[in-house]
This record gives sequence, C-alpha cells and structure tokens, in this order.
Amino acid sequence: MKVAVLGGGHGCYAAAADLSEAGHEVSFWRRDTAALQPVIDSGYITVKDDEGQRDIPIAHVCTDIAQALEGAQLIVIPTPAVAQLDIARAMAPHLVDGQVVYLPPGTFGSFIMDETVKAAGSKAEVTWAETGTLPWLVRKHGPNTVAITTRATRLPTGVYPAVRTEHGLSVIRAAFPVIEPCEDAMSGALMNAGPIIHPPLILMNAAPLQHFEAWDIHNEGTQPAVRSVTDKLDLERIAIREALGYGAPHFPLADHYNGDQWMYGDVHKKLVKSGDWREHIDLHHHRYMTEDTMLGLSFQASVADWAGIDAPISQGLLAIAGGIVGEDLRKGPRALATLGLAGLGKDDLRELLFTGKP
Repeated sequence: MKVAVLGGGHGCYAAAADLSEAGHEVSFWRRDTAALQPVIDSGYITVKDDEGQRDIPIAHVCTDIAQALEGAQLIVIPTPAVAQLDIARAMAPHLVDGQVVYLPPGTFGSFIMDETVKAAGSKAEVTWAETGTLPWLVRKHGPNTVAITTRATRLPTGVYPAVRTEHGLSVIRAAFPVIEPCEDAMSGALMNAGPIIHPPLILMNAAPLQHFEAWDIHNEGTQPAVRSVTDKLDLERIAIREALGYGAPHFPLADHYNGDQWMYGDVHKKLVKSGDWREHIDLHHHRYMTEDTMLGLSFQASVADWAGIDAPISQGLLAIAGGIVGEDLRKGPRALATLGLAGLGKDDLRELLFTGKP
C-alpha cells in the first residue's frame, strides 16, 4: 500500500521506518527540509529495538508535500497536535477522494483538520481517524536514527465522519493491524493518554524539572501522590466517556502501570529502564505542556463542562498550568467553545460526528 508519513517528530521517523519494513511504499515528508537532509542523503532510517540495529530504506523522501501525497491511500500524521493546522493547510490542495488520514494521537484533530482543509478550499471526500497514543514509545538518537522501546499492542481508533468507519478502519488496519474500533472521533479523542499521563507528571514535578538539567518524570517523578492524581484524572475521563454514551473498554491508565491490557501492554518498567525519558523538559515549550495540557487537557475539561460532569482534577491542573504559562487555558484552541461546538446538544453533536455535517 502507498503510505504518506507527514511530520518530523520521533513518531514520524518510527512510522516511516516501521511501515517501510512492513512492505509498504512510504513517502516521508517534513516541513524542515534541512532537518530531513540526512534521510535524503542516506535514503534510510536506522532503527534500534529489541531485534538489534538495522538500516531501513525509505522509498521516497520528499521535500514537496504534493509528491508525498500523490497516490497515497493512507496518510499517517504522528506529529504533536500543535502542528496539525499548518500541515492541514499544506495538504489541502493535494487531497483526493478516498484517502484516509490517521492521527496517532489526534486530540480531536480529525474534526479540526477536516474543518481546516475545507476552509482552505478542498472538496475532496477524505476520511479522518485518530487514536489514543503513538503506536511507538520512541526517541530519536540522531538525525536519522530512532530507538523504539516498544510498539503498541492495542490502538482504539475513532473515525470522522463515523459514517465512513468501515472504509477508514479497513485502510488503517492494513498498516496497523492492532487497531480497535471506537464509536466516533470524539470517542477516539477521549482515549488520548497524553492529557492524563503528562499534565500531572510535569506540574507535580515542576520544581525538579526546573532545577535539574535532566529529570525522569516516569522514574523518580512517578511517586504515589502523582499516581493518585493521575488515577483520579483518568476516572474523570472515563466519567465523561460514559456520560456521552461511549462503552467499554475505556483503557484505564491504571493498566499501563499494573497490567498488560493497556495500549502498549506491560511496558512501564521497560520505559523507565531505557533511560530515554531522562530529559530536560521546558515547562513553556515542551509538547507535554503545549500539546497534552494546553490542547488535550483543555479539550477534556471543556467536554466535561459541556456534559455536566464534575471534573475538579482536570480543572485544577488546567488552572495551575495556566498560572505557569500566563494564559487562561479554559479558553484554549481545542475547548469546545473555541471550536464552536459548545452550543450543540448531545443529539446534534452525535449527528455531526456521524455525518460530518452540522
């Protein structure tokens, strides 16, 4: 299958390499051509994982997004959500009917990117989908080298509009066999693990993150008090899902720490052992703040408010984060009011998510 991988983050390099190794014809594009040059020059990405180290050829390394999208049946965009609008605008003139776009994870980007490409003039009938995490726990170890700690074993995935679920999932499953269907894109967005894991970790570790040159929020930074807050934050997420009529499994985050039923299986100890997450985290610019908190947690808190669910942990963490960055994050770009959706009733929202039309 022809697959386009768009973006320059850790997960984008893992996607280009893994999908190429699986036999797909991959076109890899990122906006920063200079940063892409090592892959252009070599023609491959080096992967380090449990099976060792190997160089994986990439069929097409592209500086032109039109070239990357041409003929692609599946478009995978594993970038931080903060890049989604720019990529949507760049994609818009080149999309064609029948293409499927997969956002792992999405932060409700399936709806937002669809609206953005339409506003840019695209008439293409595109299917969008999103899941709750990256399919890889991965870090770049060089300009064209990635270290993959593990791969996802379950990827709950919602499609927008949901009327195209069968088509969307059939295409995605050819590249990611471990996907599991969600009811719609909002259900998929409310599987997002980042806004549950990362805001408590960075906010409750703010002092050591700003004091030490590097700090592992998943090791020393994960203590009983942090876990307690994370568990309660996740219960709020599940309460929101239930209030919207979404069924189990809800992928409770406790399974990430205590069992093998979560999206990556039994991996927390492996993550800590890798050492790749002992890093410097800037509380103003790191994606754990700009994506998972300012976008993802803001989205979750706004949906809770809209659904009438008491969510003091979500709101409290959001207020503390706002104090750090100096913004009212209740009015963030992914809050339902900002998206123009807060005035919809539940039936109207359900219809929008199913048909793609208000």
